Amino acid sequence: MKKKKINKVIRNGLVAVIFSPKFGAGWWTWNRDRIDMIFDPGLVDLLERRQSEDKILAYATLKWPGAYLGGIDDLTLEWVLEGTEFKINEYDGSESIELKESDNWIKA
Repeated sequence: MKKKKINKVIRNGLVAVIFSPKFGAGWWTWNRDRIDMIFDPGLVDLLERRQSEDKILAYATLKWPGAYLGGIDDLTLEWVLEGTEFKINEYDGSESIELKESDNWIKA
């Protein structure tokens, strides 16, 4: 099966990653089948321009019908070096980004 190309915002070798660090509801961790939610260029633009939560919610509702949009009130951008492997962890709704290189990963 061919992988779908995911559009990303890349600047100076860094990729914009969207996540929600607020406790209560995860952004992507509650929508794991929608990988584009953490890279979406339109959403990155709205966040960078500090648009209102209402505008962000309207955009997300149209873009991802049926998605759980909890955590939208605390969406945050983190810039990750292009090509870096990472995962988004969630604890009680609070998401955080963990870089593969920052942990003691073991390879068998």
